[in-house]
This record gives sequence, structure tokens and C-alpha cells, in this order.
Amino acid sequence: MEFRFLPIFALSLVLALAVSHAALPAEMYWRSVFPNTAMPKALRNLLQPAAVNKNMLTDMAKSKDKMVDAFGNYGYSNPSKEFPDGNTPTNNDVYFFESELHPGRKMKLKELAKKVSKATFVPRPVAESIPFSIQKFPEILKYFSLEAKSAEANLLKQTVENCERPAIDGEEKYCAASLESFIDSGVSKFGKNIQLLSNELEKETGNQEFTIGQGVKMMGESEIVCHKMKYAYAVFLCHSIDETAVYTVPLVGADGTRARALAVCHKDTSAWNPKHLAFHILKVKPGTVPICHFLARETLVWVPN
Repeated sequence: MEFRFLPIFALSLVLALAVSHAALPAEMYWRSVFPNTAMPKALRNLLQPAAVNKNMLTDMAKSKDKMVDAFGNYGYSNPSKEFPDGNTPTNNDVYFFESELHPGRKMKLKELAKKVSKATFVPRPVAESIPFSIQKFPEILKYFSLEAKSAEANLLKQTVENCERPAIDGEEKYCAASLESFIDSGVSKFGKNIQLLSNELEKETGNQEFTIGQGVKMMGESEIVCHKMKYAYAVFLCHSIDETAVYTVPLVGADGTRARALAVCHKDTSAWNPKHLAFHILKVKPGTVPICHFLARETLVWVPN
């Protein structure tokens, strides 16, 4: 079957059919790697029939949420990113010190209350057939029937650029656009004795005010954090940064909603851009103190068992 350069409405149908027929093989791939472990709900949700259409891309493009600035409430983690002056976020809970990760600490966590996107994984053969590079960006635009100067095109371009940016010192990175490549990214670093962590929310809520409860747990200092990017289908930018601890954090919302969130603390920030948002908020210099942040709701984390 030819997948290249289909009109967007035809692409939606092709990918929906492809995913519906490929769901079983994708699950079989998980079972072949982890025969004694059920597929986590967070991954299973990404195997639903694909919803690739212009409306979804337009909704993403119109979103006011930042994608490429930094971590946590502002999307994907890019330590090399310079923070532009004059746009300081009003929520200073984006970054915090490790000593603040304790029961009773109140925090405003916008990302945790945000609804999940509809973008799902496409089968590996489909993902590998679709152009995905800046050099081939004109082909990407043609594939999705987008104008070069459209907001949707800019959205896709930002994600491709983030996937292709050079790694900073102490960082390993990889972009995964299928369940198989997502699994491979974890196994290639840690082997098969691993587990997948995700943010868990008891129910959908508009509440953004949370209090840290009892039971904060450090899950280790070796991990692969996978950020769900904004794209026409599910693309995760997975990366591992040296000297980074990952925590599971029980939370209780002001409305009573319970959650388990993921937070990371970077022990060494000496390689980060000195003009990074974190230093602006916390008023510290690179490499001086550990810097922590919660992970966006759809972020997934591989850790060794």
C-alpha cells in the first residue's frame, strides 16, 4: 500500500485502518519483550484508532501551551533552550528545589489538569514511511496537505527540530513514533528488566491546585524520560540526562482529586544554557543546586526495576 502524499482526509482513513489492523501485532510485540508484564494503561491508550486530521492539528496549533521552552508546565525538556526575556510565566511552581518535595507543599500544576491529546501511535511501517526530517520538510507539508506558512506547519516543524537538535553533554536522546520504537528506546538502554511510569489522575478535573501527600518515593537516578510532542500522530522525544533522579509524588487536589505525579530533580545543571528558564525563576546559576520540576501529564518514564 502506498502511504506517501495522501490528502489529509485519506490519510486519516488509512491510518485508522492501519492501526485497527496493527493493534494486535503491536500488543504482541510488547508481549514478546515483556511476557510476564501487562501493557500499562498509558501505552494501551496510545493504540486506539488514529485520529489524524486537520482539526486536531489546528487545535494543537491554537493551543496557548508552550511546547519548546523548557520542562514541566511548559512542555518538553530542552536544557539548551534559551528563555526569552519578557515572557516570565506567572506560575513559579514550574521549577523548585529538591527540599520542597515534601508532604504539605502546595503547588499549582497546570499540566496535570490538562486534557490528553488525541494523537496515537501509528504502526511502525507507517511511521517509517512518512518523511520526518527538516531536510524533507517540504515533503512533510505535502504529505499532510499543509501550507508552508500555516500554524499547523509551524507546529510540525518545531517538533521535528526538537527531535533533531544536538544532545547536550551527558544527554542521550531519541524520537519514537511507534509502539515498537518506543519500547526499543527503553530496552536498548536498560534491558528488559524495566518498568514504565506515568502520571495517574483519579478523574478529569479543572483544578490546578494540589498538595503533596505522604509517600513521596525516589525511583532511582537512571531513567529515560519520554515527552509526548505535538504532532499529527504520537511522537515521543525520549532522553536520558546524567545525574537526574525521578520521583513518584502522591497529590491531593483542592477539589479532592487524587493523583500520582512524576517529578524529576536534575543534580547537575552545569551544561544548561545560562539563560534557561529555570535559572530565571529560581535565581540560581548553572551547576550550583539541584533543580526539580514535575513532568507534563502525558510524559512517560522508563526506569530499571
